[in-house]
Amino acid sequence: MSRLKHVMNLLNSIICLILLTACSKGTDPGGDGNLEMIKLPAGFQIEVFAENIDNARSMALSPNGTLFVGTREAGKVYAVLDSDNDHKADEIITIASGLQMPNGVAFRDGALYVAEVSKVHRFNDIEANLNNPPAPETIIDNFPTETHHGWKFIRFGPDGKLYVPVGAPCNICLRDDDRRYASITRLNTDGSGFEIFAHGVRNTVGFDWHPSSGAMWFTDNGRDNLGDDVPPDELNCAPVEDMHFGYPFCHGNTISDPEFGDQQPCANFTQPAMELGPHVAALGLRFYTGDMFPDAFKNQIIIAEHGSWNRSTPIGYRLTKVSLNGDDAVKYEIFAEGWLQDGEAWGRPVDVLVMPDGALLVSDDRADAIYRITYAGTE
Repeated sequence: MSRLKHVMNLLNSIICLILLTACSKGTDPGGDGNLEMIKLPAGFQIEVFAENIDNARSMALSPNGTLFVGTREAGKVYAVLDSDNDHKADEIITIASGLQMPNGVAFRDGALYVAEVSKVHRFNDIEANLNNPPAPETIIDNFPTETHHGWKFIRFGPDGKLYVPVGAPCNICLRDDDRRYASITRLNTDGSGFEIFAHGVRNTVGFDWHPSSGAMWFTDNGRDNLGDDVPPDELNCAPVEDMHFGYPFCHGNTISDPEFGDQQPCANFTQPAMELGPHVAALGLRFYTGDMFPDAFKNQIIIAEHGSWNRSTPIGYRLTKVSLNGDDAVKYEIFAEGWLQDGEAWGRPVDVLVMPDGALLVSDDRADAIYRITYAGTE
């Protein structure tokens, strides 16, 4: 009897171990197990670059290889190090905490710029002081304080200026009292020279500049409460300043807003370069400028679609590719998908970044991870 009891106890232990392993794997959203669900074109593969990065969102890379990561809900900014160059993060350092939606990060001349809702800070000589960051210098502190679309994506343009969007403080509204709402602004590195670059932009959380023409391309999230399939999110192109992209009067190419559309026709505004999926929450984008991916990706746009929150059938939760022919966007297609399974999302892509070796990093604020996509196939 004692031998039988021993065997039964052993079997129970084995079963518990198996169940524990299975449960652990299933609750590790950033783990390689879930990455097996990601569908990519032939020759591509995806792996975890860094995990346990709470609410990982926008990314910026220093010339020395330090990856800076902003957050929204977590209120933190991280530095991610791959010191041994094995394409896996070795160390994750929290360099700031207690901030208000510090989504935006940008790096220039040894300094890290971090955007809160109403402020932009600069951490000077940050890489020499990652474990003991200096007190930040606030270069501007008078952006609007509304948190509705108040988090910011920031980047430096080819002109050396810092571009900072100001989202609409609502779903749909017209705020004539402050022209900064629903715009993209820019300023000098010391906060001076503030000006509005583009108008009629409801909420952009990602932009980049064409490698050849220098034109700005940006995503814009369409308004809510017009239905599952209306309006589309947008990919826009702004080759010059002072263009107006329609909000709140017009959405997509020709959708007149039911509340404000009678004030101005869609013909008065710049149409999107490409209509994207409705409510996909298109966020970060980059021109692919590396040499690792096939030639068909060179200087084309990759977009992180965070995913819908208010659609009967969820959509997004993927990476898409927009192909250009000269200055024209001609094709919109899925590049990577699988973060959405049976209507439930285990991950939500936020930003993309091209690494010096040509790999593509993808941040995920639901799985608290950053992935690395590579190509090893033959064209």
